[in-house]
Amino acid sequence: MIILGIDPAIRTTGYGVLRFDALCRPEILDCGVITNSPKMPHSECVRRLYGGIRELIGAFSPDSASLEDPFVGRNAKTAIILGMARGAILAALANQGVPAFSYAPSVAKRAAVGRGGATKEQIAIMLAAELHIEIERIPLDSSDALALALCHAQRVMSDIPGKLGKAL
Repeated sequence: MIILGIDPAIRTTGYGVLRFDALCRPEILDCGVITNSPKMPHSECVRRLYGGIRELIGAFSPDSASLEDPFVGRNAKTAIILGMARGAILAALANQGVPAFSYAPSVAKRAAVGRGGATKEQIAIMLAAELHIEIERIPLDSSDALALALCHAQRVMSDIPGKLGKAL
């Protein structure tokens, strides 16, 4: 099973691709960031996010994707911009037939580290140890995405109804 974890943002969308064997042992296939310049108009950022996710789907053929639940703060403009990023990502996934699931950040962090309030650095340290790779290979903006992929795999492999995140 291959899972694409995605931490959406308009400027720095983190991604992580993990493959799991029958015993739910993870192997990292790729992780990184789709970066958009702060000077780019949002329409170009959305186009690049859509294209970047399509490229990842083409390269790794994920069985499913796991995204972070949207953060809704007091700033409506920020929520709208995050919605644009999520929309581009979900459109790319849906266009390629990749089912998507959503998890709260604390749920994904708990799956990776055992603590819902873990920092990106703590997630990277734990995943580097578990995946047997150098920590330098995990960009901090992709650590949450890897945690999301790990979280979804744990839920799928547990085979307990109702444990999956919200289908998108």
